[in-house]
Amino acid sequence: MSIVVVGLNHHAAPLDVLERMTVPSAGLDRAIAALQSSGQLDEVVVLSTCNRTEVYAAAETFHGAVDAINRFFTGLSGYAPEDFGSYLTTGFEQTAVRHLFSVASGLDSAVVGETEILGQVRRAWDAARNAGSCGPHLAALFRHALEAGKRARTETSIARGTASVSHAAVELAASSLGGTLHGRSVLVLGTGEIGVSMVSALQISGVRDVTVANRTRQKAVALAQRLGATWVGLDELAATLVQVDVLLTATSSETTVLDRDDVEAVMAERNGKPLLIVDTALPRDVAPEVASVPGVTLLDMMAIRSFVEIGLAGRKREIEQVETIVADEVARFATETASRQAAPMIRALRERAETLRQTEFDRYAARLTDRERELVDHATRQLMAKLLHEPTVALKAHAGTIKGQRMADAIRVLFDLDDADNPDDTDDATAPSPTVAATPSAGPAGN
Repeated sequence: MSIVVVGLNHHAAPLDVLERMTVPSAGLDRAIAALQSSGQLDEVVVLSTCNRTEVYAAAETFHGAVDAINRFFTGLSGYAPEDFGSYLTTGFEQTAVRHLFSVASGLDSAVVGETEILGQVRRAWDAARNAGSCGPHLAALFRHALEAGKRARTETSIARGTASVSHAAVELAASSLGGTLHGRSVLVLGTGEIGVSMVSALQISGVRDVTVANRTRQKAVALAQRLGATWVGLDELAATLVQVDVLLTATSSETTVLDRDDVEAVMAERNGKPLLIVDTALPRDVAPEVASVPGVTLLDMMAIRSFVEIGLAGRKREIEQVETIVADEVARFATETASRQAAPMIRALRERAETLRQTEFDRYAARLTDRERELVDHATRQLMAKLLHEPTVALKAHAGTIKGQRMADAIRVLFDLDDADNPDDTDDATAPSPTVAATPSAGPAGN
């Protein structure tokens, strides 16, 4: 069984492609079912955020898995494979493991070290478990990824400072308005994790005039009361936009919330007062055409990424430390995986030896006294344990290597263990080298 990842992320894919590939939380079950229906994927986890949509799978054959995931992306986006293929990143075995650990540690985020991604990885894993698509291979992978992410944040300063999309959005808004939001009025659209974090960041920044808008009254009112903000319903969105200085959006809507006509109507009522909009959602909450409306400044995730890159130089040391942690955790995962792979063979060998010992013991047991039977049973068990100690140690030490496979093959033949095939065997003649992944390159967008 091999671990494979295929996906698109912010490093290579433009926003218009990423948003067509986004899988909303409500659609995860359908996406997982579509992937499983291919018959090529034994286990599946779908990770979809504002920066990426990636499919992690455990499969018998590498190329069959990649083809199935590519067909899924075609159906999801409506693009032809040639329109998005150049943006795809593909990883196999150790490369896939390293990629997920880097994602969970915040190294692969638009805002390096962001804290939100760890929760998103956990929720993706939870969704797969609830859908019944996450078996032992991906469960071990995602459990270890969360451990790596927590270790990165505990042992380094990677998560300090601007370490979330929400905080970056607030800082970008402040930077765009002269360096501060003090004395400004801000409307936050959306009460999910990022929306809540935005309101908190605004309060930390000293902004007192904060309004929260959301479709669900109960969630918005609860958030507003908890954080000392004002709540409005979506039916009051336009009227509120006429009054505020800044709009921060972070909804999970699958369609645009504000289009050009909506914003033009708002601007007509503002008497020339400019409006700054920072849209962190994917798919985007605000239509790109709004950027051309006079008096409106529209900033999206691309602008946020450019903004946070300025501060990366000062965090080089933390990034290097996290990279070391990721490398360490990848090696530890490989060791643990190899140990799991050796376990079935070791178990079969010991069971075979015990069967032979017990058969011979039973042949002579009737001729022995109770005390003699006890001594012979103990002695033969001790002898078996000593004889199997070195083979057990060797199988564990070389599991997952060519030498280990040769040892396992020899033991299988010598001890007649034909039924003890390793269920975790990753021998796949069609798979590429575990250390090689396809690197995305620039290409035409499928517009």
